[in-house]
Amino acid sequence: MNSLTLTGPATEALRFHPVRDSVTMLRRNLRRMLRYPSMTVMLVAMPVVFLLLFVYVLGGTLGAGLGAAVSGGAAGARATYANYVAPAIILMTVTSTVQGTAISIAMDLTEGIITRFRTMHIARVSVLTGHVLGGMIQAALSLSIVIGVALLVGFRPTAGPGAWLATAGFLAVVTFALIWLSVALGQVSGSVETASNLPMPLVLLPFLGSGFVPTDSMPAGLRWFAEYQPFTPIVETLRGLLMDEPIGSNAGIALVWCAGIAAGGYLWSRRLFNRES
Repeated sequence: MNSLTLTGPATEALRFHPVRDSVTMLRRNLRRMLRYPSMTVMLVAMPVVFLLLFVYVLGGTLGAGLGAAVSGGAAGARATYANYVAPAIILMTVTSTVQGTAISIAMDLTEGIITRFRTMHIARVSVLTGHVLGGMIQAALSLSIVIGVALLVGFRPTAGPGAWLATAGFLAVVTFALIWLSVALGQVSGSVETASNLPMPLVLLPFLGSGFVPTDSMPAGLRWFAEYQPFTPIVETLRGLLMDEPIGSNAGIALVWCAGIAAGGYLWSRRLFNRES
């Protein structure tokens, strides 16, 4: 007996379409984001609050420590510190946004949506890709808001158009890497509450780097950790791009860290998603 071979539209209908399915999942996540805007507001509120706190409450003292007390008094010190701390707040915006991606993944898992997607005739990678692309868009919106607030409180970058484009590309790379890590953290979490807490070290690590104070002012042990953790070269690269300062080897180190985090997060996420429920 000859085997039956399907050709034409029937065969095409049975094939997976990763791009088409990813767009469908992205549309689903964007609709959820529009339906629940409180999530985006919550994710943006934290870096904005930290920005206002460090500029208006602590900026005079910390800015004076950076050498701004001789010109402009407290106002000059505050302006100097606003330029210093803004890149760290921008990075914190990214880490806060990816926390929302972990929460969204955990919500889908606890509600059984992921289990249903596993049984559907769709490309499996599209489920995760939809969350990643949705998180990228949410991060871009959050970054636009936070950078706007930073400009209002005294942040004065000296970057030209080319440096701004490089900054946007660099932020996209950092966001992409951290979102894949958060996708894995969301899957490994047993509940939405755990998913909201598990990525918290990503939010706290900028404090243990050069984001808020120079590493030279730290004790020896903490200074060693601050200089070799991934967020220090990321912050220094952002600061160099935005303030037109030398970057040195920080950009290369930051990109290596991002590549490692993205690859590890992707492989971990795919393994978790493909496991049997």
